[in-house]
Amino acid sequence: MTPHPLADPPFQISRIRFVGCVFLPYAGAYFLSYLFRSINAVIAGDLTVEFHLSAADLGLLTAVYFLTFVIAQLPLSSLLDRLEPNAVQSVLMLFSTVGALLFAEAHSFTVLVIGRGLIGLGAAGTLTAALKAIVTWTPTERMPLATGLMVMFGALGAFAATGPADVIAQHIGWRALFAVLAASMALSALAVLLNAPKATVRARPRWTASSLSAVYRNQRFWRIAPVCALGVGSSWSLQSLWAAPWMRDVQGFDQTSIVHQLGVMAFAVCIGGPIFGLLSTRLRGLGIKIEYLLLGTLSLSFLAQIALILRWPLPLLVLWVTISAAGATTVLSSALISGYFPESLSARANGSLNFLHVGGALVLQSATGLILAQWPNERGAYPVAAYQAGLAIPLILQFIALAWFLTPRRRSLPSMQYAISGPHRGPYFRPGSRSHCPAPSFLLSS
Repeated sequence: MTPHPLADPPFQISRIRFVGCVFLPYAGAYFLSYLFRSINAVIAGDLTVEFHLSAADLGLLTAVYFLTFVIAQLPLSSLLDRLEPNAVQSVLMLFSTVGALLFAEAHSFTVLVIGRGLIGLGAAGTLTAALKAIVTWTPTERMPLATGLMVMFGALGAFAATGPADVIAQHIGWRALFAVLAASMALSALAVLLNAPKATVRARPRWTASSLSAVYRNQRFWRIAPVCALGVGSSWSLQSLWAAPWMRDVQGFDQTSIVHQLGVMAFAVCIGGPIFGLLSTRLRGLGIKIEYLLLGTLSLSFLAQIALILRWPLPLLVLWVTISAAGATTVLSSALISGYFPESLSARANGSLNFLHVGGALVLQSATGLILAQWPNERGAYPVAAYQAGLAIPLILQFIALAWFLTPRRRSLPSMQYAISGPHRGPYFRPGSRSHCPAPSFLLSS
């Protein structure tokens, strides 16, 4: 008898072997990818002085990580559906290794950009491959806990990119730091390749253009995608780069204070993932929609950004922590998206949303740098008005997306029935099946 496609994976292993051979190697890779994503906020001053970078240059340099990440995201998901995740992930991480070495040896802005781009390309699969490994070797009841802990390990990388990275950079220099990170990435790739158990890849639906368009034609997807992409993207843009210059030029913080603030922000993301995961499970058990928690968290982030722009007399650390915590709401958006689509499209749906998350960070980070560059740079600092404009324009876009999210919609037939054709349609829309779910009333109100 053929096993049901939604049944637990047949490759279950012991907990000890899962932790040592699967979880820790993939968690180490995700830790390093998050560290690379956030580290430019700490070394931005050194890069600006040594390479005479403008705000636009700095924004481009940091955002190119997200650019290559975005380009690789969708085709990478297809590879992970066909090949073992450890093989795909270990090869990709070698690109990050080469990129980090180029970055460490760079003596021109062009080489810096190429190195940063290769780092982003190699890091593009760290979370996706880790989640694929969890699905492959973990029974259903343990998947939420394993996923939440994986997100927490990644956020620890953002924490390591603050105080610890700053101390190391001060002692050995940022170039030597990147050489050490390159060696760490190579060792991590080897650990993923050699330690992960082998699994026979089962037949899975092909990833075709029509199946991917089924996600992008779905009305509910486009209801939630803009507010998530801009809300999460803004949080990532600020935490990974622009928070540090703002603290230096607007708030007058020294390097030690900036590193401390960035560390607290990273810790907020670290604990935010597991907390949001536990809260979403508890709210569902109480019959409360996850949309409320997502909307409330992003709204608090919007208010915190307004407070920064208008310089309200509120504790600055609380504002920055609120903004950074919004970056962990990917846990909530992924849970929502998984409920909107059948299991045959769940990976592509989450990959498509992650594509927009990273794309939002890319656009907002680059745009902020271009806005700042419209003001004169006086003695290495931009005026307060420049930063206020740099935050105000992305904030306007976020409010437009929030208004779109809250706009009432007339109830209609589930669009997925028309977006999916052929053999996908019948099995996934049986009454009473897990995938036969009407549009949430929160999103499709009359």
